Amino acid sequence: MKVILTQEVLGLGDPGEVVLVKNGYGRNYLIPKGLALMATNKNIKALEAERQRIEAAAARQADKVKGDADKLAGIKVELTARSGEGGKLYGSVTNMQIAAALAELGHDIDRRRIIMEDGPIKALGSYTLPVKLHPQVVVDIQVEVISEAGDEPVEEAAPAEEPAEEQTEAPAEAEAEAEVEAAEEKPEDKVQAAVEETLEAAEKVLAKAAENFGGRSGD
Repeated sequence: MKVILTQEVLGLGDPGEVVLVKNGYGRNYLIPKGLALMATNKNIKALEAERQRIEAAAARQADKVKGDADKLAGIKVELTARSGEGGKLYGSVTNMQIAAALAELGHDIDRRRIIMEDGPIKALGSYTLPVKLHPQVVVDIQVEVISEAGDEPVEEAAPAEEPAEEQTEAPAEAEAEAEVEAAEEKPEDKVQAAVEETLEAAEKVLAKAAENFGGRSGD
């Protein structure tokens, strides 16, 4: 449906404009709130007859905000954002973030008054954005988007030098190898060692017996 705006509606239009809106928005919000009238032929003719009065009222309202415009004109807002290769942002900077930054500087601006015709900012850099304080009062602000600390590319560390081929074997490694060699000893070697140990023990026993026997014979 078409309606005639009687007041400025952010994001929609200025007083006296004829705009196209959804039926529910027009009938349930704009018209009951006194923000618009049905765009009938009668109302359009009445609008034309009242245009001079409407414009005069708008001019008076513009004078009230010029002081704010002078304070805001040329102001610079600096925002940080995470970025990647080529300065592309991880995400974007919106008018909500810019409005919050302005508020920190003492300027309470409705985010919808910050005009971003190309949409949210998606790359590092400097931007000039218009702020519509009033249908007749528009000022430019500067927005600087810089990279957050730590987002710069980090150079890869040089690969560590390989150890020299000829190195003294560590004691722990030598001990481990000895244990492996012992574990890999052949079964027949173990049997032979056992036999030799048994024979040696038998020889000792026989020698001891002979010694004892010789001693008794002397008595």
